[in-house]
Amino acid sequence: MQASIELNRTPEVQYLLRIGDTCLVLAQRLGEWCGHAPVLEEDMAMANIALDLIGQARALLTHAGRLEGEGRGHDEDQLAYLRDERDYFNLTIAELPRGDFAFAVVRNTMLATLLKLLWQRLAASSDAEVAAIAAKAVKEARYHQQHSGDWMLRLGDGTEESRRRVEKALRQLWLYVPEMFESDAVDAAASASGFGPAWSELREPWHAEMRQVLDAAGLAAPREAAFRSTGKQGLHSEHMGYILAEMQHLQRSFPGGAW
Repeated sequence: MQASIELNRTPEVQYLLRIGDTCLVLAQRLGEWCGHAPVLEEDMAMANIALDLIGQARALLTHAGRLEGEGRGHDEDQLAYLRDERDYFNLTIAELPRGDFAFAVVRNTMLATLLKLLWQRLAASSDAEVAAIAAKAVKEARYHQQHSGDWMLRLGDGTEESRRRVEKALRQLWLYVPEMFESDAVDAAASASGFGPAWSELREPWHAEMRQVLDAAGLAAPREAAFRSTGKQGLHSEHMGYILAEMQHLQRSFPGGAW
């Protein structure tokens, strides 16, 4: 069994992993829709969005490995598959089980909106590689936001059943919104150096864009609850272990294996 790597937790590395891990884990969840979406076209759309997110994750994990430092840097596969749970820093919302189609649509809308805003700001990063990754990724995130936003409109303004399901998904997922915008030392360091924005700076733009989507669909945002999830700190829900077991099985069982 392949042993876990020892991660170099510099602020820049953690900042990139928060984004890259969120993309990677969400892509894993979206991949579970292959063969299960309500229409064939959506099977393909979900898979393509997952591939975009994996591409973004690969670019960020590769650069994070470089930033770990001479002699300690890990490649994208090691960072993707050989970390312990506490060394993943994805938003908790990304690791939640697949749910029904309305759940997937709402989650995609929420995270695509966040990622689009992040990529827009990261295009001006003081790190040239991060800026280059962002310039490409923002185009993909715009499409992801538009695609899921269109489905929000269809479900919210559709049948009584579709509206019930999307409202239920909103109530479930809105619990995880505060984590997106919690500030800490990692954010402060990135903001101070120009590496990237503090995620708290995205709170108002995110809520404004989500209000537009919800208003168009005739939906209302739930109230913010006292609950705070902590995936960005490496403290995950009970679902994370299961998704990592599936993701890491092949790499850990056959160390160094190649196709």
